[in-house]
Amino acid sequence: MEIERKFLIKELPENLSQYAFHTLEQGYLNTDPVVRVRREDDDYYLTYKGKGFLAREEYNLPLNAEAYAHLIEKADGNIIRKKRYLIPIEGSGLTIELDVFDAPFSPLILAEVEFESVERAQTFVPPEWFGEDVTENREYSNSYLSKKAIL
Repeated sequence: MEIERKFLIKELPENLSQYAFHTLEQGYLNTDPVVRVRREDDDYYLTYKGKGFLAREEYNLPLNAEAYAHLIEKADGNIIRKKRYLIPIEGSGLTIELDVFDAPFSPLILAEVEFESVERAQTFVPPEWFGEDVTENREYSNSYLSKKAIL
């Protein structure tokens, strides 16, 4: 089960270079239900996600580079590329996953925080530098972005 909240970010934190990050590339084989392939640095996954926004089923299966290369060619729509910074929230045990999108979606920046329970997600008070909560707004889901027309 994936339980997460998602927020728009207007400005990057000044100290971003001090945090670890991953380089992500992902494509969608289907968006209802979500079936995605992802490269995260040198790791590869096939992911199934159920319906919902705040909480939903999620299953990740490992792939090898050859299988990923084969499947990403079959992805519909836009391939999404982004850099994901991992920023710990001091004293909470939580981590902000700060996604800085590459073109054609830049300057989009989203922060996601994953939780162990729906209750903890609902009582989470975001840091001051977070913008609008877009957890329930499908237009900020990666599967929606994969289908978005690019001008």
